[in-house]
Amino acid sequence: MVIPASLVARWILGAYEFQSPASTLSFAWLQQFGLPTDGSADFVDTDLDGHNNWQEWRADTVPTNALSRLALLTPTNAPTGVAVSWQSVPTRSYFLERGTNVAGIPVLLPFGHKPSPVGQARRPSPIPSPPTAAPFFYRVGVQP
Repeated sequence: MVIPASLVARWILGAYEFQSPASTLSFAWLQQFGLPTDGSADFVDTDLDGHNNWQEWRADTVPTNALSRLALLTPTNAPTGVAVSWQSVPTRSYFLERGTNVAGIPVLLPFGHKPSPVGQARRPSPIPSPPTAAPFFYRVGVQP
């Protein structure tokens, strides 16, 4: 059986059309912000906000805008203690952890609403922390 040259060429091209990319991030997301798709930008902090592009992609923040980042806001006093809130987006759910010591390997335990709060356009409602004598350290993250 003879295979026409047009089919052979199509088959050879097809093998190279869908090579797996080197980047671990979404190509569409990278291209939206003009970032290279070869993996070289994955762990670079493009906007110098303290978060690399993988973290920005995970948090659904803008990697070219230092003001768009996942960050705890200044705690405020509330009748029930200290209110903790953070910058967020409506497309992600978050977790909040709290600990009393950050020396060495800190032990941070889950804290806040169950299930974890979903972000809002600016920030979720503050989560009150009961007043106690111990100082607390907080960390916010994006749900897997």
